[in-house]
Amino acid sequence: MNKNTSLGLLILRIATGGLMLLHGIAKIGHTSFIGDMLVQKGLPSLLSYGVYLTEIIAPILILIGFRTRLSALIFVLGALFALFLVHSKELFLLNENGGWQVELLGLYIAGALTLFFTGGGNLAVSSTNKWD
Repeated sequence: MNKNTSLGLLILRIATGGLMLLHGIAKIGHTSFIGDMLVQKGLPSLLSYGVYLTEIIAPILILIGFRTRLSALIFVLGALFALFLVHSKELFLLNENGGWQVELLGLYIAGALTLFFTGGGNLAVSSTNKWD
């Protein structure tokens, strides 16, 4: 892998993992609203603790480049869960500026999917395992 590709993947890891990590940090100790949404959908509120895995642990692993593919997969599954739990009514809507209503979440999913298929690159903590 050449240096430019590895640098590009590092930038993608920092952007995707770093920005989502901020969302996760904001939810530390404040998952009750997620539990309430889950109960309204007929799901157990215990699933609300999954936000720590998908918005804190996985983004940290993506940032440092450890098991990037696995972490990105967990990240995508959490984002898809949030998309259908919270934003399902907005899925086919445009905002007042003509953009997709859930474009930010779409960008997170696209970035994480890219990392799932490419791996973290050579500028990662680990790059020899199939899940890197």
